[in-house]
Amino acid sequence: MADTLRLFFRFAGMNIRSQMQYRASFIMLTLGNFTVTIFEFLAISILFTRFGTIKGWTLGDIAMCYGFISAAFGIAEGVGRGFDMFALQVLNGEFDRTLLRPRSTVLQVFGHDFNMTRSGRALQGIIIAAWASVNTGIHWNIPKAFLAVFTLAGGVAVFTGVLMIQAAVCFWSTQSLEIMNSFTYGGIEATQWPIPIYNRWFARFFIYIIPLACVNYFPVLAIIDKPDPLGSPYWFHWAAPAVGFVFLVIGWLVWQWGVRHYRSTGS
Repeated sequence: MADTLRLFFRFAGMNIRSQMQYRASFIMLTLGNFTVTIFEFLAISILFTRFGTIKGWTLGDIAMCYGFISAAFGIAEGVGRGFDMFALQVLNGEFDRTLLRPRSTVLQVFGHDFNMTRSGRALQGIIIAAWASVNTGIHWNIPKAFLAVFTLAGGVAVFTGVLMIQAAVCFWSTQSLEIMNSFTYGGIEATQWPIPIYNRWFARFFIYIIPLACVNYFPVLAIIDKPDPLGSPYWFHWAAPAVGFVFLVIGWLVWQWGVRHYRSTGS
């Protein structure tokens, strides 16, 4: 395990050093990611200047949901970029070489691309969440600080699991990207708002199928000390981020199943 982690960090280091060879480009891309996503939140804030609250949720409450989900996706997209772009490895026959190496395929695909420019989105999400914590007057303590870190980690786990499933689907079809984007980018757009504003079938999808609500909505309720209109138990608000790691294991199992059914490019 220690050797695997050491190799992963070496892969990450090589990717980061290669990106830093063009520092101006790196800085501009990072700032671009930050700027584009901050405009998304500005659009949300404009709505609240007109309506004030949405079903009892203030702008600060929404900002907390938005900040966590945006930061989690920014980290997952940067670290899991190899899975996000895996279709190109299949099309180019690069994955055949991956299978010949005496290392885990998951490790190698993770190390294939480590995009630090996505840190702009992660930074934006963290700043928004920090602003929201001040705006809503959250009384922080050690358990809540732990829950915030746990929530962010659970969100990264869910998005990484989705990216792994997306990559596994590429073993049968490399045209699956747009379908899976509805669960990543679409999931961000949906879960940056509180789940109770949606129809129950839609809310259940993001609780039980792609559990983004478990790594965003429920723990945010515990952080801002808000009761759940859906009637979920209080203890679940603290435990919900663990569902993200369960989903990551499911994503890993789907990936392993896909690898076993891979039949090469034939070239």
